[in-house]
Amino acid sequence: MTKTRELTDFERGSIYGLWKGKRHTIREIVEVLGIPKSTISDNIAKCKNSSFTTKLRTGRPQILDERDKREIVKIVKRKRKIAVEEIKDEYNIGKPIEVSTRTVQRALHSKGYFGRVAKKKPFVSEQNRKKRFGWANTRIKWVNEWNYVIFSDESRYEIFNNDSKNWVWRRSDEKYKKECLRPTVQKSKGVMVWGCFCKDRIGPLVLVDGSVNSATYIEILRENLIPFLIQLGPSNYIFQDDNASAHRSQVVNRWKEENMIVTLPWPAQSPDLNPIENIWAELERKIRNYKVKPKNQSELFDALKTEWYNLDINYINRLIYSLPSRIHQVKINKGNPTKY
Repeated sequence: MTKTRELTDFERGSIYGLWKGKRHTIREIVEVLGIPKSTISDNIAKCKNSSFTTKLRTGRPQILDERDKREIVKIVKRKRKIAVEEIKDEYNIGKPIEVSTRTVQRALHSKGYFGRVAKKKPFVSEQNRKKRFGWANTRIKWVNEWNYVIFSDESRYEIFNNDSKNWVWRRSDEKYKKECLRPTVQKSKGVMVWGCFCKDRIGPLVLVDGSVNSATYIEILRENLIPFLIQLGPSNYIFQDDNASAHRSQVVNRWKEENMIVTLPWPAQSPDLNPIENIWAELERKIRNYKVKPKNQSELFDALKTEWYNLDINYINRLIYSLPSRIHQVKINKGNPTKY
C-alpha cells in the first residue's frame, strides 16, 4: 500500500475552514482542493479535537528491532568481557545488513548494559556456594544473637598498591553476578595485622610478624583474645574466625576447647559475611586520604592503630546490625557473592 504525502498546515486549515463555514460539503471540498475524500474526512475529524500543526515524522527507522537487541544482549551474557568490536562482528555473521559498533553500543545502552569496572570479589566454588547457602538458611532468623559474636580476621596492607581496572558489560543490577566479578587474590607482601571486635566494643589490633601458623595463631589468641574476653565479662560470647588452615588445625581446636572458646562455624570463601572486612576497607580509605602517607612498615602500622582505635562505636554497631541483611542477601543469591 502506497503511503500518501503528509498535508501541509495550510491545506489542513483550508479543509477545516471550508467545512466550518458550512457553505461547502465534503464533495465540494474535494473538487476545490483536489484532495481525496477519505483524507478530508479524516482531517476534519482530527481537527475537531487537535491543533492544525503537523507533527514531524520520525527519522530513519531503527536498524535493530527488539529481537535483534535481545540477540546482542545474549552475546554479552555469554561473554561478559567481550569487546564491543567483537560483539559487532559476532552479531553481523550471516546478517544481510551489517551494523556498526555505535549501533551495537546504542542497542546495549537501551537495554541497560554499559561497560563497567568489574567488582573485585573472592571466587566462590560451586561446593562452597552450596555451603554458604545452607549456612545462611540455618541462621536466617538470627537477630540478637549477632550481638554476642566476636568477629576477627587478619588483613594485609601494602604501602603502594597499583591495581588496574577490569571492565565488563553488565546492567546496574548485575554488579555482583558471578560472571561480572573480578576474583581477588591474596597478596604476599606488606604489613599484616590481626584484630577483633563485637557490638559496643573494639578489640585489640596487633602486628603479625611473618606468616600465621598454628603456633603464632595460638599466641595471638592467648595474648589478645583472652584478655578481651575477660574485659567483656561473663556473657556467653561466640568467637568467629574463618577456615584458614592455621585457624582450624587440631592443635588450635584443642587449645580453644581447653580455654572454653566457643567458635562459630563459618563457610569458606565468605568475607562478605564478616563485617570486619568493612573495617579493613575503612582503614585503608582513611590512610589513603592522608596528605603525607606512611613511608615504611612502622609508620603504616602506627597509622592503622590510630584509625582502628578511633573507629566510631556507632559505625561498629551498624556493621553488626547489617548481619541479618547479609544473611538474607546470601540466601537470595543462592550462595553466590553479595554486595557486602
